[in-house]
Amino acid sequence: MPIPTGLTERLGVAHPIIQAPMAGGGDSPALVAAVSEAGGIGVFGAAYLAPPQITEAAKSIREKTPRPFGLNLFSPLPAPVPPRAFAPAIARLAPYYTELGLPPPAAPAPPTYSFDDQLAAVLDSGAAMFSFTFAPVPSEVVAAARARGMLVAGTATTVEEALAIEKLGVDAVVAQGSEAGGHRGSFAQPFEASMIGTMALVPQIVDAVRVPVIASGGIMDGRGIAAAFALGASAVQMGTAFLTCEEAGVSDAYKEKILTSREHETRITRAFSGRPARGIVNRVMIEVGDEVPGFPLQNALTRPMRTAAGKAGRTEYLSLWAGQGLRLARRQKAGELVARLVAEVRVTIDRIGG
Repeated sequence: MPIPTGLTERLGVAHPIIQAPMAGGGDSPALVAAVSEAGGIGVFGAAYLAPPQITEAAKSIREKTPRPFGLNLFSPLPAPVPPRAFAPAIARLAPYYTELGLPPPAAPAPPTYSFDDQLAAVLDSGAAMFSFTFAPVPSEVVAAARARGMLVAGTATTVEEALAIEKLGVDAVVAQGSEAGGHRGSFAQPFEASMIGTMALVPQIVDAVRVPVIASGGIMDGRGIAAAFALGASAVQMGTAFLTCEEAGVSDAYKEKILTSREHETRITRAFSGRPARGIVNRVMIEVGDEVPGFPLQNALTRPMRTAAGKAGRTEYLSLWAGQGLRLARRQKAGELVARLVAEVRVTIDRIGG
C-alpha cells in the first residue's frame, strides 16, 4: 500500500523513501533503478563523474526502469589551496600503496571538467530529481533544474543552512543529522558545531522553513521512518541501509564490515577525502589522521589506493562510509528492503495508534 505525502505526489512515486546518493561507487545504476522500481526514488551520486559518465549512468538507469530517479552533485566550492608541497601527504600514503602493489602516489592532476559541465549532463539526463550537497548552488542552477521539471533539494545540517538553501527556491531541504554516514553537508560553520542529531534537527528545520523536509541520518527501518514523519518530515533519505543490498556498488568485504560493525565503531574523519565524513574506523583512518590536504586533493590522492583495496577486499584501506545504525543493516535485494520498510512503517503507526 502506498505511503502518500506531498513529495511522493510531486515526484510521482508511491513511497517517500529516497535512496541516498553515494558518490564514489556506493550506489550503482542497478541499485537506483531497483529502488525506483519498488516505489521509492533512487538517487545516483554523480559528483565524481565526467559529463559523459553521467550521461551513461542515467541511460543505464532509464534502461532498467521507466520510473522517476534522481541525480546528485557536490556544489561548486572555492578551489582548495594546495600545500606548498604534497611530499608529506604522499609520504604518509606511500606505504599503503606499496602494500597494495601500486606505484607510488603522485600529486593529483586537476579535473578536466567543471561543475557547469556536470550540470549540463544532469539537466539532459531525464532525471526527476536533482539534489546538491556541500553548499548552496547559484540560484540560476536551481532555476535551470526546475525549468526541466526536476524537484530540487539541498542538504543542510543546521537551521541556518536550511534557511539559506530555502532562499534559493528549492522544492525541499534534506536535514542531515549527525548520525549520517558519508560526507557532512555542513557549510555555514565548522562541522564540529553542526553535529546535531536527526531527532533534534528535523523538527527545528520543519518549523523554520516552508518547503518539505527530508530526514536523513541513522534511519534504517520502518520505526525510524515513522519517527521522521512524527517529527514533521515529508520523506526520508537512507544510505547505509541500502549499502548492504545486493545491487549496491561496494565490495562484499565492505558490506560484511557494515554487517559486523557496531554503532560505536564509526567516527568523522578527513583522512580519505580531506573533508569530514563518517565511516567505520579502520587502520588508515587511525594512522593518517586529519592533517591532510583539503577536498578534493586528498580524495584524489587516496583514490588509487581505495580502488585497489576495493577490488582486493582489503577493508583496512577503504573509506568505509556508514552511519550509526549499523546493527540494523541486512543483506537483501533493494526491492525487498523497500517493501519491508513500508510494511514496518504500517506496523509502527498501527502500534502507536493502538
